[in-house]
Amino acid sequence: MMRRMRRLRKPGLRRMVAETRVSTDDLIMPLFVDERLKKPVEIGSMPGQSRHSLESLAREVEALEELGIPAVILFGLPEKKDEVGSGAWDPAGIVQRAAERIKETTSKVVVIADLCLCEYTSHGHCGLIKNQEVANDETLPLLGKTAVSQAMAGADGVAPSGMMDHMVAAIRAALDDEGFSDIPILSYAAKYASSFYGPFREAAESGYSFGDRSGYQMDPANALEALWEVRLDIEEGADMIMVKPAMPYLDIVRMVKDEFGMPTAAYQVSGEYSMIMAAAERGWLDGERAMCEALTSIKRAGADMILTYYAKEFARKGWEG
Repeated sequence: MMRRMRRLRKPGLRRMVAETRVSTDDLIMPLFVDERLKKPVEIGSMPGQSRHSLESLAREVEALEELGIPAVILFGLPEKKDEVGSGAWDPAGIVQRAAERIKETTSKVVVIADLCLCEYTSHGHCGLIKNQEVANDETLPLLGKTAVSQAMAGADGVAPSGMMDHMVAAIRAALDDEGFSDIPILSYAAKYASSFYGPFREAAESGYSFGDRSGYQMDPANALEALWEVRLDIEEGADMIMVKPAMPYLDIVRMVKDEFGMPTAAYQVSGEYSMIMAAAERGWLDGERAMCEALTSIKRAGADMILTYYAKEFARKGWEG
């Protein structure tokens, strides 16, 4: 008997035998909130995305809740920056106020606070600077203070993204000491020094004034190192782990999921998003199909959660891929 694989590729049957499905439940929407704004401002390098004021952010999260998107992750742009990034742990800081504002109007959306200093430091790096280098150990207490401040403001989880060694242990200890033992940590455990972050740096105004971040973010050439990083974060108390970026590192997503079986997130970063959107605007590809295909590839690789700027559009169209 000759096996004909095409028999199950007809409409209807094709859908029934699909091995991988992306649903709205898998998605986390990244949002930018800017302390200086009174109304939203479009981000030129990220078509369809905006920096929000506190009020427009609250309305946006309400709309996301109505669409069934389960979670958002917040990135803050402060009015002022300084050498140590003190706005990150300020109880009246922009992410803290945003979390409080969201909780006033929504009940179901999980609010995750990105936890890093780069958006708050005048030099744009992810920690304190000594002799033109990021001082890892001196930065850890500040990350702990920031986590506590975010939890006190109502964040449902924190997501440390600075790739400081032992950041998860420091944050877990600080949260536990202050009575926030139930706050989960979603660690950017395998974050690569990637060129795909370019549009984000415009959106978050988090470019660096000297050097780069290759001293603390991972080398794109390395795969086994990602397993070491993830294992360390799990041992230190991470509840969920993340691979960033997503599509250039699908092999890492699969390795991490197979090795640890932990709740695993992948971040479809700004450059991945903007490439597809820019090509679609020029008519070079079908943007909707390309985006759905990209998200499906991330889910197929093993991601349980996908951070994507396309979450709202995906949910609005009611797609299942």
